[in-house]
Amino acid sequence: MVKQLTVATRSQGLHEITNEVARALREAKIGEGLCTVFVRHTSASLVIQENADPTARQDLERWLNRLVPEGDPFYRHDAEGPDDMPAHIKAALTQTSLSIPIVDGRLALGTWQGVYLWEHRRRGGERELVLHIGT
Repeated sequence: MVKQLTVATRSQGLHEITNEVARALREAKIGEGLCTVFVRHTSASLVIQENADPTARQDLERWLNRLVPEGDPFYRHDAEGPDDMPAHIKAALTQTSLSIPIVDGRLALGTWQGVYLWEHRRRGGERELVLHIGT
């Protein structure tokens, strides 16, 4: 099964999408297999990360912003603003797709793991995801 999801982000940062992915999996009614999640953008990415303590996500966001700062004079690509090139670099350093095993009809995530869309643009926007759920 292939399903498209649209996720609205209002700001830069990690946005949990675990429930949306799990809902699509329930609709697919597959007991064992693989769920692949792909983001169709070059300035956003996907990660599996801690979903219990929000300070873990905040620390990750601050660390990546420090690693890839806005306003670096090295950047030439700034057609959409000062966060344009940093967003592309952040997406290149992270992941645009995830593969999650399906066991007993559920995502085989660990106790403290969640699936996140990582918005790298300050203003956010609508992000398209493609899910492939199969055996």
